[in-house]
Amino acid sequence: MQTRSGAQILVHDDVVEKLHRPGTDVRALTARLAAAAQSASLLAPLTAVPEPVGDRWRTRWPRVETVAPQPCSLPWAEAGRLLAQLHRESIPRRLPPHGWPQRLRRMLRATADVTVRRAAAGLPEAVWRAGSTGRPSTLVHGDWHIGQLGRHHARWVLIDVDDTGVGDPVWDLARPAGFWAAGQIPDADWTTFLDAYRGAAGPAVPDGDPWPVLEAFARAAVICAAAHHPDDELLRDACARMR
Repeated sequence: MQTRSGAQILVHDDVVEKLHRPGTDVRALTARLAAAAQSASLLAPLTAVPEPVGDRWRTRWPRVETVAPQPCSLPWAEAGRLLAQLHRESIPRRLPPHGWPQRLRRMLRATADVTVRRAAAGLPEAVWRAGSTGRPSTLVHGDWHIGQLGRHHARWVLIDVDDTGVGDPVWDLARPAGFWAAGQIPDADWTTFLDAYRGAAGPAVPDGDPWPVLEAFARAAVICAAAHHPDDELLRDACARMR
């Protein structure tokens, strides 16, 4: 399977081989594998050292049960608690910044859509950095959405550490927040997710109204998704409404 990011996935029975996207920094990837091997929240790789394949790098992972594309219900509460747990873990040494700002830049370089680029021009400076002054700095998944949940040995874990790193944990809430604001996640699901995250002492948002903290990052996540999915009219319309 070819992923949208440029990685390739091959499944052999209970082993998943991932050929990472071209240009992957092997030192950063190695640090991320080490972090996953130590984490209680991330799926641990089968081997902690990437294997060279031509000019690319391959890693091996246990096969897990992922969230069904169109289930009757989604595990939003479990997701909120798991992210809060990740954000409270100790930060491993030599872990790079998480990859959200870089992904946003890649997506914008790949789109010529005037509406999307105009919305991006209105983003504040904070979204172009992995961390922000005066904000918490934690372990961050870096590409979180509900499809990044996997079930391994009867427990939920987070999969895909290609963008895992250090920074502001608000980034891991950005995509669900943005999709909720764009009308693509029901109110009840968003509330369940946020309440579970807060109930598990997640540090990304304060008590009270979370939107002053979330708003800029939610906009960035919607803009990135619109650049990545040019045929999605709902995402493009959301970009058009941004001021």
